[in-house]
Amino acid sequence: MSPAPVTVVGIGADGWPGLAPASQEALRAAEVIIGGPRQLDLLPADCPAERLPWPSPLRPAVPGLLAAHASRRVCVLASGDPMFFGIGRTLAETIGPDALHVLPHPSSVSYACARLGMPLEQAEVVSLVGRPLATLTAALHHNQRLLILSAGADTPARVASHLRAHGYGPSRMTVLEQLGAPTERRIDGTADAWHHAPGDALNVIAVTCHRAPGAPRLPLTPGLPDDAYEHDGQLTKRHVRAVTLATLAPAPGELLWDIGGGSGSIAVEWMRSHRTCRAVSVERDPARAARIIRNAEKLGVPGLRVVTGAAPAALAELDTPDAIFIGGGLTAPGVLDACWEALPPGGRLVANTVTLESEALLTGRYRRHGGELTRLAVAHAVPVGGFTGWRQAMPVTQWSVVKTGPQTEDAEEGPGRGRPWEGRKA
Repeated sequence: MSPAPVTVVGIGADGWPGLAPASQEALRAAEVIIGGPRQLDLLPADCPAERLPWPSPLRPAVPGLLAAHASRRVCVLASGDPMFFGIGRTLAETIGPDALHVLPHPSSVSYACARLGMPLEQAEVVSLVGRPLATLTAALHHNQRLLILSAGADTPARVASHLRAHGYGPSRMTVLEQLGAPTERRIDGTADAWHHAPGDALNVIAVTCHRAPGAPRLPLTPGLPDDAYEHDGQLTKRHVRAVTLATLAPAPGELLWDIGGGSGSIAVEWMRSHRTCRAVSVERDPARAARIIRNAEKLGVPGLRVVTGAAPAALAELDTPDAIFIGGGLTAPGVLDACWEALPPGGRLVANTVTLESEALLTGRYRRHGGELTRLAVAHAVPVGGFTGWRQAMPVTQWSVVKTGPQTEDAEEGPGRGRPWEGRKA
């Protein structure tokens, strides 16, 4: 007989009185109730179940704790809606959604929108629970409305400081504490003038973003200004970067390998394209690897993974990519072969170079695998005496291809021969 489903009950700051009858019944019938200490303390004495607080760290403990009580009726307490930045996701990934029976409560975000008269679909939700403060940076845009899930009592002050540091000091802030409880409280102000002492740890922060005059504007489209990055000259320049990102074509949830990361600009803007996009930047120079980490923090994608090492050896343990960008190290033995081998069918590969040696290498791969070979040339207007002229940047050769299948023995005959692996334009 399979074990009974685990019942997950959402509970709010209003505690037991705010629960629906079905949730109260499930908790009274449970033999084991697992939750955070604050949530367990909200239960009345007439819930006879054994109460177990989650250990720390939580996620690694979930499988063993549930297995130890598989023969008993188990309830898990969660804050608000368990499937919204809650324990429900961890449980579903651990034991499967079919093994769960979820009884949600209104989330703190739903309460916040109700109090503020804010349509939920118009707000971007940013969680700072267990996440670095730099996560907030990518969401900062003029007039954007944010709802921030707080990590504790000091989070509002840290958010205000972060907004000031990134040119968003005029932003309006509203802190909503203990939403749904009799002790609910609201605090209003601006990031520039935020002087309030830490209040209740259970809070949500609403922000209407306003950019200060002269503050940098960082759009969602690829091609951020070059001066947005700290670099030593090893930087894919803005216009070439925009074309490169468009060719890589990021989509939600996809993983990029950025080989020869330099300053990390390609990986950073890949991850900025969608909050679920992931990237690994491989850089052999430790100083540049550290610089990539700083750029990722500064530009709001602290989840960028940086591997310090030389390709192809540094690629051995990486997860399978959806796309690969090679911006450096093309002539290193084995790099192109390792990248091509790692790429699954349907995966994209884009490689840029400015040297004749690497260009010859890309031309050979273009003949073997197809795709598209492009020359990118950019010129900038500069003063010439009392006049203005064009200064040409070094042209960039770009090879892009979508992998469609295994290579055959007649690969050197070039694309367009009707073979099953024939490349497509990226």
